[in-house]
Amino acid sequence: MGLIVQKYGGSSVADAEGMKRVANRIVAAKRDGNQVVVVVSAMGDTTDELIDLAKQITPIPSGRELDMLLTAGERISMALLAMAITNLGHEARSFTGSQAGVITTSAHGRARIIDVTPDVFKKRWQKVQLQSLLAFKEFRKIQKM
Repeated sequence: MGLIVQKYGGSSVADAEGMKRVANRIVAAKRDGNQVVVVVSAMGDTTDELIDLAKQITPIPSGRELDMLLTAGERISMALLAMAITNLGHEARSFTGSQAGVITTSAHGRARIIDVTPDVFKKRWQKVQLQSLLAFKEFRKIQKM
């Protein structure tokens, strides 16, 4: 049994039908005997729309607050995708980057992964058949303590 990490961009999960197609692909990989971790972006143009909204509020949004705003779109996607997988009869849980043990620099908007400490995630992995891991930008906001 291999470990597969799948990444789905916003156009793949832009609507309910896209979410269902992605969920079917994830479940198929699991049925093939693989462990599956999924990274999913915000739906469709959500990220661009949130950036535009922030710029309507202020021409230069705070990096930290912009990162926080953008994670909202990805959290929506991961929750909906976990629901779609569950609807297909498979258990799925969504995790933020910090919940999965991903640690990054604190440079808002351009952080880099500096460590992965997946002990908590591994413990949760043993309890759940399939994991849906929160999206790409969430990884940026975790700081090593």
